[in-house]
Amino acid sequence: MLRFAGRCAVILLSGMMFCVPAGGQTHHQTHHKRHRAKPLKVQIAKLLDDPTVERAHWGIAVAKMDGKPIYRLNAGQFFQPASNAKLFTTAAALDLLGADRTFETTVVGEGVFTGAELLKGTLTIVGSGDANLSGRELPYIAPAERPKHAPPAADPLRYLEAMADQVAATGLKRLDGDVVGDDRLFANEGYPQDWAIDDAVWGYGAPVSALTVNDNQIKVTVTPGASPTMQAVVTMNPPFPYYTVDASGLATGAAGSGSHVQMVRMPGSMVLQVFGSIAVDAHPVVEEVAIADPAEYAAMAFKKMLEARGIVVTGRARAEHQLQRYSRDMVEWSTEIGAQLGSKFADGEEIGECGAVSSGASVSGVRSVVLARHQSPALLEDIVVTNKVSENLHAELLLRHLARRYACDGYAAQGVGAVRAFLTAKVGIDPNDFVFFDGSGLSGHDLVTPRATVRLLQYASMQPWFAGWKTSLPVGGEDGTLAFRFAKAPLKDHVFAKTGTLGEARALSGYIECASGRTVIFSIMVDQHAPHNHADEGVMDRIVAAIAATN
Repeated sequence: MLRFAGRCAVILLSGMMFCVPAGGQTHHQTHHKRHRAKPLKVQIAKLLDDPTVERAHWGIAVAKMDGKPIYRLNAGQFFQPASNAKLFTTAAALDLLGADRTFETTVVGEGVFTGAELLKGTLTIVGSGDANLSGRELPYIAPAERPKHAPPAADPLRYLEAMADQVAATGLKRLDGDVVGDDRLFANEGYPQDWAIDDAVWGYGAPVSALTVNDNQIKVTVTPGASPTMQAVVTMNPPFPYYTVDASGLATGAAGSGSHVQMVRMPGSMVLQVFGSIAVDAHPVVEEVAIADPAEYAAMAFKKMLEARGIVVTGRARAEHQLQRYSRDMVEWSTEIGAQLGSKFADGEEIGECGAVSSGASVSGVRSVVLARHQSPALLEDIVVTNKVSENLHAELLLRHLARRYACDGYAAQGVGAVRAFLTAKVGIDPNDFVFFDGSGLSGHDLVTPRATVRLLQYASMQPWFAGWKTSLPVGGEDGTLAFRFAKAPLKDHVFAKTGTLGEARALSGYIECASGRTVIFSIMVDQHAPHNHADEGVMDRIVAAIAATN
């Protein structure tokens, strides 16, 4: 029997009367409804049954912060991680190299000096693997925290300019010899295995070099002419001439005709073809084009800077690369190194640092003098940039720093071996749960399981470097590659995850602060979705929402 008395619900049961506040009854009903919500596995099954995504291959792993599984779907199967590979590279770099590690780029005069004014020999910029010889401002600032009226972007060659100032300040007036860009710290492997040939044109596929300037890319801007009868204008930043631009096939189109600009540079060519049309009322088209030989580019630019400061240079600008000494299968070599290093890591064995690259045999009367220096930001600051904006080149440089630290030669396979040793001996991941060919995830040969990714994320959460590493992950609705995803409550500011996109593969892995207040770990990967189809991204985000709501 149920009666209402004032603000109470009076319930008569077995001769006993109870008075329950009306608010309590509402809370009970709400609580009951919440527990009637469909289980996570049911919600995910329904989402993946959508005709727009049902043909794709999905893998999902969700776990508590202690690693206890919450949900799994194909969690032990291989997927292309795309840029989720950066999670593995950056975690290994922080653990094995340390957050505070820096790298010093130097300008070395080598030869016969006559006082301070004359050098008969070479002036060499010695690359240290610094990823941030550029106009980028560090530390990284989230968009919401940036000033509304930001100052103009810094000169992308500012640090080369500063080192040229240091050289000029020594009193040098004449160099009888060459200006050299030396990237021999790392092996001369510009492109990891299975990077697509068309990627090599663009900034995101720029070649890897220990002497990296402006992310090894040039910004190319195409602006329409004032009328359809006028030529469109192509400009470059930095403005230093490197490529020859052929814009003979580029036209200004009629108003409303849109932008149809294409850029092509054939392998080995120094001619950038820009063609197509851009409407007279269109916004400029901006693309980042990769620099073919970054060390040579740095030397050419530095020579011009020295001459602008009144220093006569009689020689030419050229590059020096490390001679290739090995020709081995990537998987075989990296696995071998991983096993060797893994045993040392497991035993707690100290591994000595490698020495600097020698500039050659000593010759009587020849001196080697450092004329300029530049110190990089701390490693963690670069890792924040690498993960926030998904910088492929920076991840590749981190991989080669691991190679130099633990194998001395700077080959990609050696860096992959160091990552493998870290993942197996320290993190405890099954060695058969991943295969890496690079550090960025741009290689189509990279494979990883969702459960391995979750294990890495769980391991990281227990490390002293975790707080710094977590700040490198994009934040939903705030910054990086998640600035425009999860932009509304309750997920805004509560998803910390690395994105990944490569061809018909997509990934998202990280941490979710859930409705209950708990934080859970997740990895969602999808392969073989339809080309030019973004439906899987929307479903992926709804899966994240379901995880947050049910945990």
